[in-house]
Amino acid sequence: MSGLQILWFLLLAVLFIGFFFLEGFDFGVGMASRLLAHNEDERTQLVATIGPHWDGNEVWLITAGGAMFASYPLWYASLFSGFYIMFFLVLFGLIIRGVSFEFAAHAETARGRSIWRWALFCGSVIPPFILGMIFTAIMQPLPIDAQGNVFATLGNQINLLTIVGGVAVTLMCFMHGLNFIRLKTTGPLRARARQYNQVLSWVLYAGEVVFALLVFFFTDFFAKRPISTTLIILLIVCAAVIQHFGVLKDNELFSFIGSGLGLALVVGLIFNGLFPRVMIAQNAAHSIMIADASASPLTLEIMTGVTCVLLPIALAYFIWSYVVFHKRVAPKGNA
Repeated sequence: MSGLQILWFLLLAVLFIGFFFLEGFDFGVGMASRLLAHNEDERTQLVATIGPHWDGNEVWLITAGGAMFASYPLWYASLFSGFYIMFFLVLFGLIIRGVSFEFAAHAETARGRSIWRWALFCGSVIPPFILGMIFTAIMQPLPIDAQGNVFATLGNQINLLTIVGGVAVTLMCFMHGLNFIRLKTTGPLRARARQYNQVLSWVLYAGEVVFALLVFFFTDFFAKRPISTTLIILLIVCAAVIQHFGVLKDNELFSFIGSGLGLALVVGLIFNGLFPRVMIAQNAAHSIMIADASASPLTLEIMTGVTCVLLPIALAYFIWSYVVFHKRVAPKGNA
């Protein structure tokens, strides 16, 4: 296993972390459009908070998928073919969410606008839930043959760990979105978002305990990497405490960092437990290893050079966009 192979394994983890940290609050705001907002004016206010950012944040997932295809083609082929239907559902959710912004804005009737606001809600719930299921499914041994073909059954895709994983990721995205709403709005929505997270923080603690127990019984993460797995799970709990502390003290930035850090650490837990594998087989001899799944050394060298040039430009753009649109969004009557 070469240094470039390890580097791109880490870069993929970073890309997925960036996606869940940034797109996570977009999903949360979309959920809040029905669970937090009481009327159309409040829904419009919520949509305005993510309007300049949601499509750019979504690019992190596209980039992660493209980077996986280029750097680990066998991993990409095995993962996407083995979970084809679930990835299709993710894509469906992203599509209906994407078109909902434009169609709701141009709807000619209240009924039409309501339909597309519901599309925003559904398109904000489906992707994090299904992605949570996929990521927790690959933490478990899967039926993989010697050629790397994944024959995932319904039981592999839908079991106690994947359901809890899907619910946990969805809940964490919703809470992350509520913290973003506190950062970006004025008026009743801001106060209401804090009240919701005061209650949901306790639900999250209970969910993390259940999740940790399921990781212990359903995966080999504690057996293979006991120290790092335990440490990361403790850090996930610490992130939840940071988020809760920020809610109690009405420190919006503290809460937002805590909820985002929690999502990032969940991704870190998965990649840490997988290493040096990328897919875990029920027959250990068929597990797909980093060294076997990666592209050629020349491909990795070219990709590394391109990344060194383009990544700083992309990061500068993202930072600039958030600086430009840093102001809070007021209710319609106070705009």
